[in-house]
Amino acid sequence: MFSIILLVIIVVIAYRVSPREKKDDAHVHGAGQIGLLAAVALFGVDYFTSYFYATGEMMSALHPYGLQNYAYLAVLVIGIANLVFGALYMYSLGVFNEGGGSYTASMRYLAPTLSLIVAVTLIQDYVLTIVVSALSGGDQLLSIDQIRIFFLSLAHVEWFWHFLIGALLASITWYLTIRGRGESAQVTFTMLGIFVMLTIVMAVGLFVAHFKGVPAVPDTAAVKAASLGQALLHLLTASMKGMVALTGLEAMSNGIQFVINEDAAIVKWGKQHLPKLNSLWNFYSGKSGIGRFVQTSFLFYGGLTTLFLTFFAIRFNVFDGTLGRTLIGNLAAIGFGEIPGGTVLFWVYQLLAVALLAAASMTAFQDAQATEWRDVAIGEIPEAIVYRDPRGTFTRSVTITFGISVLIMLLVRGQTTLALPYYGVGVFMPIMVMGLAIRKHVLAQFTGRARTWGAAGATLVAVLAAVVFVGQIAGKWQEGGWVVLISFSVLALAAHAMLLSPLGYRDPKQIHRIVRDKARVQGAMASIVEWQSLKMQEYRYGLLIGISRFFELLGVRRPVRYEPAPAGDYDHSLHVDHPEAPSLLAQYMDNQPKPEPRLGGQPSVTAEPVDKTS
Repeated sequence: MFSIILLVIIVVIAYRVSPREKKDDAHVHGAGQIGLLAAVALFGVDYFTSYFYATGEMMSALHPYGLQNYAYLAVLVIGIANLVFGALYMYSLGVFNEGGGSYTASMRYLAPTLSLIVAVTLIQDYVLTIVVSALSGGDQLLSIDQIRIFFLSLAHVEWFWHFLIGALLASITWYLTIRGRGESAQVTFTMLGIFVMLTIVMAVGLFVAHFKGVPAVPDTAAVKAASLGQALLHLLTASMKGMVALTGLEAMSNGIQFVINEDAAIVKWGKQHLPKLNSLWNFYSGKSGIGRFVQTSFLFYGGLTTLFLTFFAIRFNVFDGTLGRTLIGNLAAIGFGEIPGGTVLFWVYQLLAVALLAAASMTAFQDAQATEWRDVAIGEIPEAIVYRDPRGTFTRSVTITFGISVLIMLLVRGQTTLALPYYGVGVFMPIMVMGLAIRKHVLAQFTGRARTWGAAGATLVAVLAAVVFVGQIAGKWQEGGWVVLISFSVLALAAHAMLLSPLGYRDPKQIHRIVRDKARVQGAMASIVEWQSLKMQEYRYGLLIGISRFFELLGVRRPVRYEPAPAGDYDHSLHVDHPEAPSLLAQYMDNQPKPEPRLGGQPSVTAEPVDKTS
């Protein structure tokens, strides 16, 4: 009875605290614009749910070789990486506060080639996030003996149930997403609130079990031998497997366009009651501040939760597969076992893990929307994909991303392990690009020591991201990580092929229609995307000229048909000093050449026939 009453209290608190979208906000902020709590839910859920699998994956690389006691070294690496990468993205939100993340940063400070590669890399990562999240939720559900036995009694094809449950979970998150950000955020935040409070209860139970002297689970499998070199490789693999879900950093930076541009309630209170901390409140002010609140959790969450789970995994000698459960399932059984009526809490926690792992797809669906309409504007995706419904959701982007994800689930036959090596790898390339872009920004905007130290720090982050990117591929090499090299190459070539095709051409009028009319984006964000689109068309034109010159060497000459409109300087196009300025494309559309005179003059325009009998 105690556990049921406790569970009811937890659910009520989580639901009452969850954000609610007011109808009036659509007129003030625009459809689908969200505040702090909703941003935490939608852009943090992917990262927060890494709790259920990251430590288990990390320990699975060490435990079979008897190296689990060295896991604290991997935890240290993960904690440092979270701090460094989180600090980079918190700073970058002040520079690129209109969305786009490394996509926008690379276009401004680096090269259109990198921007194009980042665009397709992020789409791949969002799709794989949905695949891994949904299949992981299915795996968690089928790891419960009674449920697995029930499904296998219906049909003995186990992979089919993994696929079917994964596809069903993805379809639920797809449905919630197209219903609008307000409803999605409320459901997701409620589940996260229940998760946090139940995890605290479980932690209390684990500490009680520890001090009571509950014995560790005895080993049943023989320890595999490993040389010093192999042990170091396993530590690298463990670090890389535990360093997942950092997509949340890029996701928040990219999706800042969906956040309300006003101070969170805690910032308003702080400015009024603690004016001495104004520098802190200004840092967390506006939509950039809301994004920074979300990203602040990334600084510590991964390291602390991994440390917490690692300690108790070693203490009780439980890992993925022990007693037929996941690492979290084993710790939940021990922790809730010390609570009166804890069996109920254990089952709720297991089912909540299923729901939250599936809900991690929410982050991917939000950022697929944030990315794909930009890709349409630059000429990377056909224009027909852009459609924004009255609730502010790009429903076609969400549906297409969902369809591709389900297809991949079918291709991997519902096996999460086949998709996992590619998940979380791609995000470190955009992080590296962001580091290089911030370095260029610091060199351009600062002087003296700030310039020297800032550039050195950004360079260090870029190098670390590059090392982690290579380390992810090396650490997952035996599991198929090498395929990432092939997929990146294929995606980069396919992206350029699409841009160079007739479908990739965009004139100023078409760009204006996509950004202002179809995507319904205004202000500085619209100006940025218009500028990006013009820059990408300049890049396209340059590529076509280069290809034409190459073929001219072989005697084949085909002139390029269209010359792009010049994009101009980034700051001038953005109108930093006048955000409400009209579209920079207006000058090109207003100055279109008049039709050339024809023999006999312009065709006459006929009027509607008039009925003279009336």
